[in-house]
Amino acid sequence: MTFFSLLRQPFVQNAFLAGTVIALISAAIGYFVVLRAEAFAAHALSHIGFAGATLAALTGVSPLLCMSWFTVAAGLGMGLLGKRVRGRDIEIGITLSFALGLGVLFLRLYTSSASETVGVLFGSILSVARTSILWTVVLGAATLFVLAAIGRPLLFSSIDPESARARGVPVKLLSTVFLLLVAVTVSEAIQVVGVLLVFALIVAPAAIAQHVTRRPFSALVLSMALGSVFVWGGLLLALATRFPVSFYIAVIAALTYFIVVGASHALRPHAAEKVEQRC
Repeated sequence: MTFFSLLRQPFVQNAFLAGTVIALISAAIGYFVVLRAEAFAAHALSHIGFAGATLAALTGVSPLLCMSWFTVAAGLGMGLLGKRVRGRDIEIGITLSFALGLGVLFLRLYTSSASETVGVLFGSILSVARTSILWTVVLGAATLFVLAAIGRPLLFSSIDPESARARGVPVKLLSTVFLLLVAVTVSEAIQVVGVLLVFALIVAPAAIAQHVTRRPFSALVLSMALGSVFVWGGLLLALATRFPVSFYIAVIAALTYFIVVGASHALRPHAAEKVEQRC
């Protein structure tokens, strides 16, 4: 089967559709994750999703639904801690280890198919069921709608929480709602890159975008564009070479990040010299 004939296959078109939706929502949420320095919380939620996915394999429940239940419950718990998640590393770490323990237990009880485990750890977007794609589109649209609704006060509370609280912004409520959005996003992103590489879609595009521009709207749009490019590039390369999609997505994201960071460091001294010359 040729490369172009593969692109006409329904499962490939479904993968591109699901991957695009997941890339957009992951990058949008990821912008605020990076801005709020809550990358560890997103990482913990991805491993909590691992416990949900292994339980789904054990019980026969939809993996996306089961992961969403686990991550949403964990996100709600993190949001109710009362303070910014960045200062709760111990509590998050304990929750993470507990969830990993559950995941190992569920894997021990479910040993009939190694492919299920590989799919959970490294993603399986080319085998996403049509019902999962429908749920992905619905959850993605709902997540982006809620994020747009709380975007301005969330941005304010992310940059200066004390001033936002003084002006009556419900900082704790916004933090809880945002973590619920992160939880849903993580459960969707696991389908593409798996538990181990979820950072490739949630953190990398946003981190790159914030190195390129400091304007919130421009960084958000650039982050979503980069996320889509990473997913599409990974899918195209995987179809051409038959290596895993998640491998290519992670490599493209990492190389892009290092190139952008290296270029920004290289250009920064020249920018400083120009400022001094003007002075």
